[in-house]
Amino acid sequence: MRADPLAPLSTAAAVALYLDMLASERGASRNTLDAYRRDLDDYTAFLKAHRRSPDDAAADTIRAFLAELDDRGLKATSAARKLSAVRQFHRFLYSEGHCRTDPSAAIDGPKRGQALPKVLSVAEVDRLLARAHDGVDDEALPPARRLTRARMACLLEMLYATGLRVSELVSLPIAAARTRERFLIVRGKGDKERLVPLTDAARDAARIYLALLESVHGGARAGWLFPADSASGHLTRQAFARDLKDLAAQAGLSPERVSPHVLRHAFASHLLHNGADLRVVQELLGHADIATTQIYTHVLDERMKAMVRDLHPLADELSTSTGQA
Repeated sequence: MRADPLAPLSTAAAVALYLDMLASERGASRNTLDAYRRDLDDYTAFLKAHRRSPDDAAADTIRAFLAELDDRGLKATSAARKLSAVRQFHRFLYSEGHCRTDPSAAIDGPKRGQALPKVLSVAEVDRLLARAHDGVDDEALPPARRLTRARMACLLEMLYATGLRVSELVSLPIAAARTRERFLIVRGKGDKERLVPLTDAARDAARIYLALLESVHGGARAGWLFPADSASGHLTRQAFARDLKDLAAQAGLSPERVSPHVLRHAFASHLLHNGADLRVVQELLGHADIATTQIYTHVLDERMKAMVRDLHPLADELSTSTGQA
């Protein structure tokens, strides 16, 4: 039998104790702790409004909280994340003896649909690249301005050639631009190394950018390929993402559709579309589980369905016979 519970904590003390456990025992980052705090603040505000506390919350209390999230129009993924925080919170309080029961044990979570990644077409990537290269060779432009354009061209060519995560891309060493090999060795998640290919376009863009970097600044600082005045010493993910959205607008694309991660998706889906093996793409992306890579096969399925719908000569008849609008 379970031992008698300790005296119940106040709601604020219970949340603080749980977050302290996450930080001290699980090594949760500041961003992770802030995310858990926001979700638990949402939940505990609901409890307070219904004159409840974590100690006397019931399964129906949590179901009512989920119903309120649904009424707010919250996405299933966001509701599932909040429920996960609530589950872990109650499980912790119960296991530590601060609550008599775990009311979340009997709760079924909201179903989460698998979101397909946003993908740009080959033509749209070409438009981005063309815009990025515009002015790089214009000697009439000030060197600093040419350097800014050459940096973006190098970033995009490298990203589309390799499918790197944005954190891996912005922290590339200067040696990446000097290599004579047609591949890079990248250290990714879990400190694991992998090989990624380098296209001629990426190598040329890196060579041009490096020449301008050395001309304007005398070379890279601290060995970074993309040095910047930041705490890390290199270009930040946020700065690159912001500049990329500006470039997308200049190229006539919706900035909302373009991000560094979307170009990583484009790299993978375009390879698969042209017949690449799924296992090879998994290795290139650095995915530990092939199930993560398989999402791109669903993107291709959707494209095939759209192709049949839009281009098949009997498309209208097919739609009518299947009851589709």
